[in-house]
Amino acid sequence: MFRTIIWIIYFIFKILILTPALFKVKSLDKQNRIKEKDELTYKVAKKWGRELIDLSGSKVEVIGEENIPKDGALLFVSNHQSNLDIPILLGFIDKPKAFIAKEELSKLPLLSPWMKHINCVFIRRGNPREALKAIKEGIKLLKEGYSFVIFPEGTRSKDGTLGEFKPGSLKLATKSGAPIVPVTIKGAIDMMQKDSLVIKPANVKLIISKPIFMDDDIAKDSNALAEKVRNIINENLNS
Repeated sequence: MFRTIIWIIYFIFKILILTPALFKVKSLDKQNRIKEKDELTYKVAKKWGRELIDLSGSKVEVIGEENIPKDGALLFVSNHQSNLDIPILLGFIDKPKAFIAKEELSKLPLLSPWMKHINCVFIRRGNPREALKAIKEGIKLLKEGYSFVIFPEGTRSKDGTLGEFKPGSLKLATKSGAPIVPVTIKGAIDMMQKDSLVIKPANVKLIISKPIFMDDDIAKDSNALAEKVRNIINENLNS
């Protein structure tokens, strides 16, 4: 529990000391210096993600980093084991990325401005109209060159096993044309389980599989595409 308390204190402290950097990001945005804003935001997010994982006492092994296409927007499709999945993905996948996040996170002071500046899209669960609006916004940003991460299970796993994908979860790729990169997070559940705030050290594997391009025949069948991506992640989890 002591580690958890230190982690939370550091989390809050770090947000506060990043306030000058946030002012800089807002200034660049107002001046329409978007490239500089994006570069600064990504640099801060990556460093912060790594620091949070280091503070947990955990080690992350990245496998398959060479599978990430260098150019263009990507849709990273990942399983979801822990609240710490987000800092893992921010810190250990070397490509700027945003998240499709639940609407509640947009109300968090100090944190939500950073999420908005990395182009996170907030989705109201249980409201189909708002969900469709969020998906359209994500598609627009993907077409503009911003990569995204989605957790198609829709919630964290209770036991580390892979849940079913939500219907239409891969529309961001099929409608934008962005390649899908399946990502498997293995071992993060040992860091922080669902419905628990206790943080424990763990050895985590971050497995990045080969991309699936939307000009492949399978991309024409959304159900088959979702099944293929899910099978890739599930095989990695069980290997």
